[in-house]
Amino acid sequence: MSPRDRVRAWVEAFNNADVEGLAAMYSEDAINHQVANEPVVGRDAIRTMFAEGFAQAEMVCISDNIFEEGDWAILEWRDPKGLRGCGFFQFQADKIVFQRGYWDKLSFIKLHGLEQGS
Repeated sequence: MSPRDRVRAWVEAFNNADVEGLAAMYSEDAINHQVANEPVVGRDAIRTMFAEGFAQAEMVCISDNIFEEGDWAILEWRDPKGLRGCGFFQFQADKIVFQRGYWDKLSFIKLHGLEQGS
């Protein structure tokens, strides 16, 4: 599967709030750094991050564009509430080893009616 196809599968798992499916896509020592937050290191911590995120808010990822270059894929996305962002995924041995996401945390908090600091 190409990096683009892997990101498509990631979007599908994300939209199904499939925590275990998402976690399985990451290497054991993967890093997920959503720049609005501290980096999350390791598959187990990433699994927890997704479980907590899905418990906190209904999140939907609508893919606008997916680009790939070598072992990298870039996802440009939006959600139904108007939030937009992008994510960079690096793959090795068919697993995500590094992910970085850019999005506006304050807008996310406001759009989902969450308390700041949640």
